[in-house]
Amino acid sequence: MSESAIKRRTKILSIATIILGVLAMGTPYAAGESMLMVIGILIAIAGVVRMIWALKSPTPGKGFSKVLLGVLTIFAGGAIMAHPLMASGILSILLAGYLVFDGIVEVIVALTLEGQPGRGWLFISGFLSLGLGGLMFMQTPFSGVYAIGVLLGIKLIVVGIASLSLGTTPLSYMKHTNPS
Repeated sequence: MSESAIKRRTKILSIATIILGVLAMGTPYAAGESMLMVIGILIAIAGVVRMIWALKSPTPGKGFSKVLLGVLTIFAGGAIMAHPLMASGILSILLAGYLVFDGIVEVIVALTLEGQPGRGWLFISGFLSLGLGGLMFMQTPFSGVYAIGVLLGIKLIVVGIASLSLGTTPLSYMKHTNPS
């Protein structure tokens, strides 16, 4: 794929990310609850996959423990879908941890992109993630579904702007950071 095609595709994806961020901020409860439902569905699907895996077990003892694990996983996914507000407290903690980790990684990557256009946006995105993660930790468990939606929206907007200003794909980041 040519460099111009990669940049064009990246611009389209960046703009779409910004639009999704604005939508998430405009409807934070819906965005947060939707995110929880998707997570619940994915966990339930993982439980079904574990059940299938259990059926292929060579011995009944190992199969039984895998079946129990599959049932527990399906139950966890169902619990998230049935009680999204309870799950939002747990997810708030996980999201806060993700934001802090993401912020650290973005700042480190920005440090490696010396002289690259858009480097400043990556710094801003990283520090914003660190700040948002810290705020969520301080507000847990009260941050809940609304905070998840708002923070998701803010993060999508900043990531979209950073990606748009860098005008490159994640694979190109590796070219800049990998000396070989």
